[in-house]
Amino acid sequence: MAHPIPNPTISYDRVKLNVGGKLFETTLSTLQSAGPDSLLAALSNRPFHQHSNPIFIDRDPDIFSVLLSILRSNRLPSTALRRFSIQELAEEALYYGVESCLRSASSPSPLRGIDAAIVDTIRPASDAVPSTFSAGEDGSLWIAHGGQISIYDSYLSYSTSVRTHLDDITSICRVWPEIAAVGSEYSSGLHFYDLSNGRFKCSVHWTDQADPRIYKARVSAIANSPDSVFASLDCPHKENCVLVIDKTTLQVSSELARQSGTAAKNTVAGKLKWLPETGLVIGSAVTCGAFGYSGYIRMWDPRSREVVWETNEPGSGRSSRFGDSFADVDVDVDDLTLFKICSKSRDLAMADIRSLGEDPWVYMKDTNPSMRDTSYGGNGVVLHCYKRQVFVGKDGGLEVWSKEKMVTPSQQISESQNQSHEVYFRRNYVDKVEDAERGMIKRIEGGGERLFVSREDVEGIEVWESSNQSGAVSVSS
Repeated sequence: MAHPIPNPTISYDRVKLNVGGKLFETTLSTLQSAGPDSLLAALSNRPFHQHSNPIFIDRDPDIFSVLLSILRSNRLPSTALRRFSIQELAEEALYYGVESCLRSASSPSPLRGIDAAIVDTIRPASDAVPSTFSAGEDGSLWIAHGGQISIYDSYLSYSTSVRTHLDDITSICRVWPEIAAVGSEYSSGLHFYDLSNGRFKCSVHWTDQADPRIYKARVSAIANSPDSVFASLDCPHKENCVLVIDKTTLQVSSELARQSGTAAKNTVAGKLKWLPETGLVIGSAVTCGAFGYSGYIRMWDPRSREVVWETNEPGSGRSSRFGDSFADVDVDVDDLTLFKICSKSRDLAMADIRSLGEDPWVYMKDTNPSMRDTSYGGNGVVLHCYKRQVFVGKDGGLEVWSKEKMVTPSQQISESQNQSHEVYFRRNYVDKVEDAERGMIKRIEGGGERLFVSREDVEGIEVWESSNQSGAVSVSS
């Protein structure tokens, strides 16, 4: 019986590619999964039949094999990073138009503090002890060290470094994807740089011709909203304020607060954060002296320029907590929850921003015996909220508090003044004993599915991800 002769006009689901002299065979649906704007999707629009000649692409066949595997399974092959650097893969992905596929396949698992581990330590080539850093929503990283900013993309591959006119950058904020607002505790003004080309854009200074005390104001903290940049600044004589800068003109549009700075309750805000759901700005200041910690938490409405809520410690709160002032404060912007860590008891407290009052705090206590004996010496506490988790750095140790749906004996029980409601959290160590010995935690910030940690006088930024890996891998520029 004679076999039928194939009709060359009939469309064929399989596609043959010749990449750098190596033949590949795949399906139209696999190529189309690269996305409508990709080169591979464009190739899939060509008519194919069983006897079509392979399409020749003059690129590296081995890297193409990795990218094709990603299109087939949406997973990065386990051997890929042993054979190629992420930069090599990214460059080829850019050529084929499949950067988003590579990013999705190589991105870490959803961040869960309970099973996070150090996977990288990012060290700039020079001045490797960072002064501050900024993490992006895509997991990218800007590291300020001295007067430079080193830029790492979402793969944590080194891109470039930008030298500023400052000797030491102590505050940095992402105003736009490529625009940074930077400031220093040692030099006046808020300064804007375009990190895509390394160019200086402009500076903003706090001035008042009617008040000679307002001069050489230095930046203490920066926050960002879609329309405005907020910066807290203080002068040599301790006068301070929160400036509102219009992002369209990069000019000062208003002042939220002006204070004399003569007492703990009116020192410059050391932390600022904008709350998208309410449009409010929250700021906090903490000072530590011979008599312990003191400070304030304050919320402003930028539209009315009025304070809508504030608390000062010591001097407010229930009597049993008097003298146990907070050592640090942060906000969970997703749940609109305010957290503070107490300086003496080390208790974590929370307050619902939607129902703040004179004493809104709910204090959480530890019922897990394995977590009671901590080696906290009281020298340094850092609080950071990210992805509905609360990360606490105590000296060199890192802990996480996360909400639990089920009530078990090992969970944390909250107490309130009238015991009218209960909030359940679980507290766990994030790090190992050897991790805690790396040095005192200075700053914690989340970006993408990563947590970034810097330590006092320690080179590099630690990268924490939820994975089974352990141990640090050094990445240098």
